[in-house]
Amino acid sequence: MSSDAPQIIKRACSVVPPTRQLVLQGSKRSNQQQCGGGGGGGGAVVYWMFRDQRVRDNWALIHAVDQANHFKVPVVVAFNLFDQFLGAKARQLGFMLRGLQELQCSLMETLQIPFFLFQGEAVETIPDFLRECGASLLVTDFSPLREVRKWKEEICSRVGDSVAVHEVDAHNVVPLWVASQKLEYSARTLRGKINKLLPEYLFDYPKITSPQMKWEGETPVIDWEGLIADVSRKGAEVPEVGWCEPGETAAMEVLLGSKDGFLTKRLKNYSSDRNNPLKPKGLSCLSPYLHFGQISAQRCALEARNLRKLHTQSVDAFLEELIVRRELSDNFCYYQPHYDSLLGAWEWARKTLMDHAGDKREHVYTKEQLESAKTFDPLWNASQLEMVHHGKMHGFMRQLLMYWAKKILEWTTGPEEALSIAIYLNDKYELDGRDPSGYVGCMWSICGVHDQGWRERPVFGKIRYMNYEGCKRKFDVDGYLAHVKRLVNGSKKRKGEGIAGEAVKESRRSES
Repeated sequence: MSSDAPQIIKRACSVVPPTRQLVLQGSKRSNQQQCGGGGGGGGAVVYWMFRDQRVRDNWALIHAVDQANHFKVPVVVAFNLFDQFLGAKARQLGFMLRGLQELQCSLMETLQIPFFLFQGEAVETIPDFLRECGASLLVTDFSPLREVRKWKEEICSRVGDSVAVHEVDAHNVVPLWVASQKLEYSARTLRGKINKLLPEYLFDYPKITSPQMKWEGETPVIDWEGLIADVSRKGAEVPEVGWCEPGETAAMEVLLGSKDGFLTKRLKNYSSDRNNPLKPKGLSCLSPYLHFGQISAQRCALEARNLRKLHTQSVDAFLEELIVRRELSDNFCYYQPHYDSLLGAWEWARKTLMDHAGDKREHVYTKEQLESAKTFDPLWNASQLEMVHHGKMHGFMRQLLMYWAKKILEWTTGPEEALSIAIYLNDKYELDGRDPSGYVGCMWSICGVHDQGWRERPVFGKIRYMNYEGCKRKFDVDGYLAHVKRLVNGSKKRKGEGIAGEAVKESRRSES
């Protein structure tokens, strides 16, 4: 890139704040925390969508259109479908594909931008596509996950200097590299930094319009039904759930809908109801949409902030979870390469866990026993079954209390195995698994990340301890067990009806 590239891009990026972008050049990240490089070679701007799967309120898409208009070139959106990314099954991939199907229609109808879907390895499909369409600029989402960052480095090395690569953080309200340039110890150390920057970043989005130059190549035809059927077959052991409708439209309905929207109907008691596992509607129910980027955290925050005078305590609690806690998780996964390993724990936590790794356990279960919810503890079994059948464990059990993961530490042969099993189960069954918040939740529970040392005890050492009696003091455990039993029975009934329906269809096909 030329020496005056940052100045060129600063003029070109009149819509997107420069600090929301980073330049990826070759396999090295530029130290300039503003965009640089700028295409201008006459080729299309390609937006490789990954983490932020939406048309509305998407800084990466806004930046791609802005750059395309500046250089008078068209825009295309590319998405690479991986085969069971990090263990994703039908539950997660089906939800994602149905959302992308809506996105393709919305992109073409509202912005006349084509959507290309590739299957295979992104390090091959994306560079190949850039060459085919003569692209001069690749815009990409930001993700702190190790695998995604490796792919981006490899893609940068393959395209060389012929294509500029801009990474845009469209997922966080305050861009990660702006919020902090180091690994934060806890929410306490990050909260002040983020709150100081919110006035600069928590503002409404500019209106996005169709690119001035239209794509003149072929418009791809995607066999969505075939793709969904394929992932449903391959990932059938974890089927889709029916309670959460995918897509941008559904996400906005959950946020602002007149019937059961979080901000319009359920916000008032959020600060207290979110801690009651018997009140699932007390939660925002936005986590699957935020995970797949089908809704913007910034949009959620803006709409919630408008209601702060009416429900101050609930809005503050929601914004703490939505902004500070979520961005703390991204911070950890970005600055700690061992975010899913005992090596990622602080030294005090590693020492205390290893000091007690050989302590005698009263109960020891295998991964298979835990996955099947076959422990002596009815509360733990219920939380596991809720996740397996419903695709979502209540947030109090999963994030705020994390009783579930702490018991895995208590009932396995050591902290390494406990962490591995907790992440495996979370990623396999949670609709929003394979997410920084999930990794950090497991690391908090088992490795004391973002926590402090407590009174030393067997097995846990100085890691925070939780038990069944403590849960009984916090909520109606028997009521929760009955609630999960109803969920599981309903899930089994729907599954049986689905199998019977497929058998009838197959029979009819055979008769014909």
